[in-house]
Amino acid sequence: MSTSEISALAIVTAAVVYLLAFMAHAAEWASARGLSIEADEANRAQRLRVDMWGRMGVGLTLVAFASHLVGVVTRGIAAGRAPWGNMYEFTASALLFVAIAYLPLATRWGMRWLGLPVTLLLAVGLGLAATVFYVAVADLVPALHSVWFVIHIVAACISGAAFNVGGAASILFLLRARAEGKGAVTTGYLAKLPTAKKLDVLAYRSLAFAFPVWTFTIAAGSIWAEYAWGRYWGWDPKETWALVTWVVYAAYLHARATAGWRGRAAAIIAIIGVISFWFNFIGINLLVSGLHSYAGV
Repeated sequence: MSTSEISALAIVTAAVVYLLAFMAHAAEWASARGLSIEADEANRAQRLRVDMWGRMGVGLTLVAFASHLVGVVTRGIAAGRAPWGNMYEFTASALLFVAIAYLPLATRWGMRWLGLPVTLLLAVGLGLAATVFYVAVADLVPALHSVWFVIHIVAACISGAAFNVGGAASILFLLRARAEGKGAVTTGYLAKLPTAKKLDVLAYRSLAFAFPVWTFTIAAGSIWAEYAWGRYWGWDPKETWALVTWVVYAAYLHARATAGWRGRAAAIIAIIGVISFWFNFIGINLLVSGLHSYAGV
């Protein structure tokens, strides 16, 4: 079996195991239905069952991550370069950064409750990469032969991971805030989540970290564009949508800083932002022709 075949098998395996992890976390949420936050003997067995599914979800995510890492690394070895030359490689690498961001949060900082949305993203995204975006190993096009290309992609993956954590926290915030609006949240898995206020703070901190990194991503891309095409900015569709994404998150941070926005309105902007990020990352390549078309499938 060749290195590229090992890579492809590892990516498919990771996608399947991420799906199993998502199913375990879904079972964790489902088994917590009706569970009271009060630690009494009556619901001890149910608590153990919820915890078992949660631990299983994290364990499967760790296994999937190991396979995912092998797939990305062996793809780079097979290609003899950084594995970022096309849409398949971009997607697999970006999702690896999401897993890298999530796992310490889940295992060290007790944020296992992020597991359901994160493993869903990883399973669907890597599944699409393996089945729709896959292309055989090929040489880089001349425009990609630049150290600024590597810097640009790494920064994009780091900021993207933080955008996704912030987006997941914002979705969970909306669910928790809706439940809190009906009264005290004392039963079910939503009762195990942090308060809506804490989820709002987590989303804000994630996005406040991601925004300057995304700004640097755009700046590094401009330097790379000058090297590759002789101009820093040309309103290429992908460049334009990267700016749109920047504006969305700038509006989010500005509204929080100046108007004191909290809660539902801020969460909706954060979710729009992560949708914009993924549309820029994948949708533009599939739907619009431009100088970045080399990154398509």
